[in-house]
Amino acid sequence: MYQAPEHFLSTDAAASRLLRQAKLIGELSRRFSTVAPSALAASARVANFRAGKVVILAENGAVAVKLRQMGQRLCTALSYEGAECNEIEIKVQPQQTPFRSMSSTIKPISQRSLAQLESATTALPEGALRRALETLLKRCARAE
Repeated sequence: MYQAPEHFLSTDAAASRLLRQAKLIGELSRRFSTVAPSALAASARVANFRAGKVVILAENGAVAVKLRQMGQRLCTALSYEGAECNEIEIKVQPQQTPFRSMSSTIKPISQRSLAQLESATTALPEGALRRALETLLKRCARAE
């Protein structure tokens, strides 16, 4: 017999509290997205609700300042037909973006630059700098 995952979560006391909290935050999030101006709602999210305090995470300081200015109006709107909101706390926390590795691109060196590097290399005495320039000249892509 199939039983939904909610059935198992509601049987355990700790999981049941967690499920209720998640549903409440989900409802507050939906209400926040309808109450807040669309530009602000897209740049902020409800993070937590505890003892009448709603915690909202803003992506940047400008959004946080505007939300703080609207605090009382948002608090009243979030309280309507739901959990009683006494206070709103706004925190700044940028969205986490996954690290993107950028592949290196080979940029060609012009003939003029190539000639100047070659003359500079031949003018240098033997040493680490001369070997580094010779290695650079061997590896560089030449513009045609």
